[in-house]
Amino acid sequence: MTWLHAVIDVPRDQLRPAAEFWGGLTGWPAGAPWPGHRELRSLEPPDGSAYLHLQEVDGGPRVHLDLESEAPDATVAQARDLGASLVAARDRWQTLASPGGLPFCVLAAADRRAPQPVGWPGGHTGRVVQVCVDSPPELHETEVAFWRALLPGRWVDSPAPEFAGKWHADGSPLQLLFQRLDEADGPVRAHVDHGADDVPAEVRRVRGLGAADLGAGPGWHVLRDPAGMVFCVTANRPEGVEDRDLG
Repeated sequence: MTWLHAVIDVPRDQLRPAAEFWGGLTGWPAGAPWPGHRELRSLEPPDGSAYLHLQEVDGGPRVHLDLESEAPDATVAQARDLGASLVAARDRWQTLASPGGLPFCVLAAADRRAPQPVGWPGGHTGRVVQVCVDSPPELHETEVAFWRALLPGRWVDSPAPEFAGKWHADGSPLQLLFQRLDEADGPVRAHVDHGADDVPAEVRRVRGLGAADLGAGPGWHVLRDPAGMVFCVTANRPEGVEDRDLG
């Protein structure tokens, strides 16, 4: 199983409002700082393993990926052969940057169980189900090729010209979407997508938590959290980590 984590990097002075907001959005409260890494804490579901985390950083908000591997050193070597650069080696993980500059970490695999979606008043449910990798046109094809070569799993091409396609491995709580941006340059970056089975109802709920409304698209709604992080509420179904429909 390929297990992906999403880490929301938060400016230090915004940690408290970010933790309150994302705890409210997911229904999973932020836990205590990690032993030995007080800059990190997890959003803790009651019925499964954490895969969403908050990290205090000296800088602006962003999202990075953590990839679990049965053979971390071999995965790091493969990533570097594919064009990634090694940024730092920590006690429990190694930090790299993709060919387009997206930060990610490789760490040892552990036994995991994906949590269930959370139900909300009115009957709809939600769960963060996707990380969208956003690339400017000049970096898009290289970035897509890198992740497709590095990650085992299923791939489905997208019929929409702005998207290359979606990736998922059975058992992973997160799928990946690869988007080609309109802007001419800049680094590759990422944002999280919160899947809901009633997008308008979930947008109303999330706005009530303090999210700023940036506008709707076909099948998604763009918002910004109190710390400045842009994310989407989407129609991706919140349930299921096996045989997900990637159409």
